[in-house]
Amino acid sequence: MKTTVIIIGAGVAGLATAGLLARNGYQVTVVEKNATFGGRAGNLEAQGFRWDTGPSWYLMPDAFEHFFQQMGTSTKDVLDVVRLSEPAYRVFPEHHPPLDIPAGRENVVKLFESIEEGAGKQLEAYLDSAEFAYRTALDHFLYTTFSSPLVFLRRDILTNLAFLISLLTTSLDKYVAKRFTDTRLRQILAYPAVFLSSRPEKTPALYHLMSHTDLTQGVSYPIGGFHAVMKVLYKLALDNGVKFRFSSPVSSITTSDGRATGIVLSEERLQADVVVSCADLHHTETQLLPENLRSYSENWFDKRSPGLGTVLLMLGISGELPQLAHHNLFFSENWTVDFDAVFEDTGWSQSIYVSKPSATDPEVAPAGHENLFVLVPVKADPAFEREEEVAEEALRLISERAEIPDLASRIAFQHILGPADFARDYHAWSGGSIGPSHSLKQSAFLRGSNKSKKIAGLYYAGATTVPGVGVPLCLISAENVLIRLREE
Repeated sequence: MKTTVIIIGAGVAGLATAGLLARNGYQVTVVEKNATFGGRAGNLEAQGFRWDTGPSWYLMPDAFEHFFQQMGTSTKDVLDVVRLSEPAYRVFPEHHPPLDIPAGRENVVKLFESIEEGAGKQLEAYLDSAEFAYRTALDHFLYTTFSSPLVFLRRDILTNLAFLISLLTTSLDKYVAKRFTDTRLRQILAYPAVFLSSRPEKTPALYHLMSHTDLTQGVSYPIGGFHAVMKVLYKLALDNGVKFRFSSPVSSITTSDGRATGIVLSEERLQADVVVSCADLHHTETQLLPENLRSYSENWFDKRSPGLGTVLLMLGISGELPQLAHHNLFFSENWTVDFDAVFEDTGWSQSIYVSKPSATDPEVAPAGHENLFVLVPVKADPAFEREEEVAEEALRLISERAEIPDLASRIAFQHILGPADFARDYHAWSGGSIGPSHSLKQSAFLRGSNKSKKIAGLYYAGATTVPGVGVPLCLISAENVLIRLREE
């Protein structure tokens, strides 16, 4: 008899975990509260336009390749991935003209040197360090369950221990500021903190490894967007025998004698030997389990940060927008005020992200139109109700900085999502859209465990547990569930 597994949630981690476990001999059923797969990596289609409603930066290609190889295939066999090069992305700094970030490390070094004397050499050293941090994380801190302290006793860790400790105890903000003077250069290197649902002052400098992923490895785009990635994950799961049940919200996880035995749906109980929750960790612990069986109490969550909330605008635009590249970052001169508004107050950021996938993918918009995805960081709070105001302000900012005075009048379609939508659709803790911040106490083994401390046979995967946020790390979290099952 095969070991039976129920997976809660059909987002990135749910699909990946299902496919991987099924390929390794488990009998897997996925239950999903929504009517389709994808989770936060969602998809919206209207009037001939198509938008990804979640992830849009294709980074860490080696993590994708590793996962697909585990599934018996390869990235090139299942996806059409295009490298963005002219430019990799565009930056709109306040009080400065737009700045194109080229593809290729040598080209970026030349750009930095042209802006600040000596910055090219500094960037060379910075990216060398970023690559070391990236390789160290990939080899020791991502594909691991932290079930043994031996992970920290390996020779290459001990040899570089002092350096690694300095990266963990120094903020990304200070690490960058010590090496570069120009505000634009500092922001280009510190902005990846937002990808980690955090702010540069609270993000350990170890995460300067993110600059290796976008400046050295480069930025790519899967034709069809991340919806194409989700469709591949879904198909791989189906091909390996996974069964799916959509529109099936889970009301509780059942246990017997300290072991998970299945789940309860609205009118049905499903039994299994193993349960893997890829739902939001806060929801899993506080809503699906009784208080005496929770590994993480409400008090534990109160002492942690849910990360960023976002207001997302999906815009269909009449006519072309040559002023914008595929990826666009709009930075305030003093973005500390922006981060304070999001993490300390109840406001929103004036530093925003705009994606124009129609620059690369003609299928996402009708001919003669553009597709825009606008992300505005806001307070992670499901009670946030100023989405319309945020949308108007974001449109004004884009119009002024990118010099598109008639942008608002050219909108053919508009759809807005906010923290309340994430709380409702994905049970997102505090309406956060990305996942808990990668601060020091919310990184690596301090982020939690992918196994329940109180219930045998209950595991976790996804952006809200280890190793962290983002599609690549969700793929890794799936493999870590398999690693944990093999360990036990």
